[in-house]
Amino acid sequence: MAFATIDMTKGITGVTPTANGGTGAASYAPGKILQIIGAETSTETSSSSTTYADTSLTATITPSSASSKILVLVHQTSIMKNSSDNGGKLQLLRGSSALKMFENDFGRDGSSGLNIVGGTGIVYLDSPSTTSATTYKTQLACSVTAAASIVVQHNSSVSTMTLMEVSA
Repeated sequence: MAFATIDMTKGITGVTPTANGGTGAASYAPGKILQIIGAETSTETSSSSTTYADTSLTATITPSSASSKILVLVHQTSIMKNSSDNGGKLQLLRGSSALKMFENDFGRDGSSGLNIVGGTGIVYLDSPSTTSATTYKTQLACSVTAAASIVVQHNSSVSTMTLMEVSA
């Protein structure tokens, strides 16, 4: 899994001692992007359980202020069901807390055959209220039955997550 951090001071001219373009935390202007973290995975993950399991798509950010918001952008690729009239669901978590289910019953088409859906995603604005390292991840589970598996990142396709700290 690759992680990327963008240094907001690169290419900026003049006196800018902090990444927000100001002189410190007291000068954060609302709505400015303070940092961006990117992560990706191509690990195929499957489940045949109605209990949520990690998809291997995860990213961690350490907010510079407890009042900052985190904009989470997720693109989960190659989601599918293998067989039976099953479906899958995906949710976004912060730590161990579920924030939002963003896909429910993907792949379910009334047939017992393979059904590759494509991709799905979510854009979510979170308020973690912390300056500690904060991990976001996605999880999948069967939405109907535990009889057949559902899959994400089928054939090693790449799913991505981008975290942006936004000043409040």
